[in-house]
Amino acid sequence: MITIQMKIEKSLLDEVDRAAKLSGKSRSAFARDALRKSLQEIKEKLMEKKQIEGYRNYPVSTGEFSVRETEQVWVDW
Repeated sequence: MITIQMKIEKSLLDEVDRAAKLSGKSRSAFARDALRKSLQEIKEKLMEKKQIEGYRNYPVSTGEFSVRETEQVWVDW
């Protein structure tokens, strides 16, 4: 691992320290997890944008998925 320095507001650091303690993690582990989660959210949003763009460029045509409808099983609970 690499050690880094960063600037952060005191109030935010206090909040991070409280949350890290509650979660049983070190400050560094908490920050790593938060960064990973944020990066994953960005990746998911980009994928959603790509999917939306794909459907805009190539919209679903009428009946395109009708061949699969007979293969679906619907269960009444």
